[in-house]
Amino acid sequence: MVEIVNVVSSGSLGLELDLSAVSRDLGDIAEYDPEKYPGAYVHLDEDTPLITLYRTGKYIITGADSEGEAETTREEFLSTLTRCGILSEPDDQWFDIQNYVCTADVGEQLNLSALAIGLGLEVTEYEPEQFPGLVYRPSEHDCVLLVFGSGQVVITGATDIEYAEQAFSDLQTRIEDLF
Repeated sequence: MVEIVNVVSSGSLGLELDLSAVSRDLGDIAEYDPEKYPGAYVHLDEDTPLITLYRTGKYIITGADSEGEAETTREEFLSTLTRCGILSEPDDQWFDIQNYVCTADVGEQLNLSALAIGLGLEVTEYEPEQFPGLVYRPSEHDCVLLVFGSGQVVITGATDIEYAEQAFSDLQTRIEDLF
């Protein structure tokens, strides 16, 4: 079973911003240090997704565990900007889900060296001295699967949950065929 652990979304307010002024207006929920990073970090509440806001008016929401949470965070963010006088109304130019990060488990220990050879060296990277997982970029899917010896799999870059499920299902089939 594939489980969503992070939904990354982005949008645009359609206007240029003075991030120093925005950060002051938002108060404790915003952090902006242009010497460290060009974006302002906004946490609406302690346990909510992180919003990174840029001078161009574009923003990225990370840490949502569902599309619904990403959408709710967006709505609360726009309302907060409106209450602070940064926006005249709680609206943005566009908003899209960019990708999903999911986890799954094949249910067995894996020999990653053998798996790298079986899946094909042209679509895998396995350097255990550098990273403990096998990086698998299947040619038929536009996402990356990080496969660990424990059988755990992290799927990154999937554009929807069905896509992540299909990529994992295809990996499971390949593993069954190989071993």
